[in-house]
Amino acid sequence: MAEDTQAETEHSGIGWRRFGLALIPALGAAGVLVALTAQGSIAASFAVSGDSFKISADSITGTGFAQYGDVSTSADDTRHPVAVSVIDEAELVNLCQSVLMETPVGEMTLLVNAGQDDTPVSAENLVVDTEQLSGDATFTNMEIGRDAGTLENASGQSGAAGAFGQQADTVAINDLQQVAWGVNAGTFRLSGLHLGLEPGNHECF
Repeated sequence: MAEDTQAETEHSGIGWRRFGLALIPALGAAGVLVALTAQGSIAASFAVSGDSFKISADSITGTGFAQYGDVSTSADDTRHPVAVSVIDEAELVNLCQSVLMETPVGEMTLLVNAGQDDTPVSAENLVVDTEQLSGDATFTNMEIGRDAGTLENASGQSGAAGAFGQQADTVAINDLQQVAWGVNAGTFRLSGLHLGLEPGNHECF
């Protein structure tokens, strides 16, 4: 149903030069946010929908972080430059995911909330294709500008040899806001999960 009714939204393309500037640490960490897909460990392994989606969280902490540039491709062969962010183990507090859709009864927002009490959302082998993100980030043992083909911190996941990459032992970020095209997680546990439809625009941010 979501594929047939999602509202058409306008997304500006990101040039590769601008994309490279976006791969700074404060932004890179927010690429480890999550959605509701639990498949393999490579975000680009499936055709993404024609619309991105929004994710927010009060905080995320994780171990084993890596990031590199890639492209997500829609079923119509539209290509979206993204920062592929990989994290071995992550915990999120107060997770929100929203998808704005156009339905026969008007505009609707599909909302997912979880991890609002004492038990955070947890994910393992997380891979995210992200377009935009923001937040306050802290890394430990950060390596910026490492050859993407040699990244090793996050389950051995790496990018193309010779391309820009970065990695860190741990990552922590507060006030996360992200626009993503696709997410994979080997395991995804959502405590206090609530999924619902709200009339009108009620996106996470």
